[in-house]
Amino acid sequence: MARVLIVEARFYAHLNDMLLDGARTALQEAGHDYEIVTVPGALEVPGAVALAVETGQYDAYVALGVVIRGETYHFEIVAGESARGLMALALDGVPIGNGILTVENEEQALVRADPAQKDKGGEAAKAALAMLALKSRFG
Repeated sequence: MARVLIVEARFYAHLNDMLLDGARTALQEAGHDYEIVTVPGALEVPGAVALAVETGQYDAYVALGVVIRGETYHFEIVAGESARGLMALALDGVPIGNGILTVENEEQALVRADPAQKDKGGEAAKAALAMLALKSRFG
């Protein structure tokens, strides 16, 4: 049984609730324990994962959040830098599933976050577990 940390950015709480539901369901169905920590936004997710990695308490990580395009360049910075931070962790061998949605509008986010539709939270949890299995195989 793996210990999984879900790091969620609560900027859009109603959307994140759906992502969390999907991730929790996937982890429970796979028989794994999990904890949840909350950070203010998507830019803080990679930092929180990096801090948690240092503790050695967790086997895998699930990153959840929503970034919706606005009227400024801020979207590109948040979407790109949060993904870059998570990719850097993955390349260092951290088993992580990226469930940070980067979308044009709330309608797209709702479809992707809803466990009954695209279930990107559940997919991120399954990706983290798949990467953990690969780490075990190659480790």
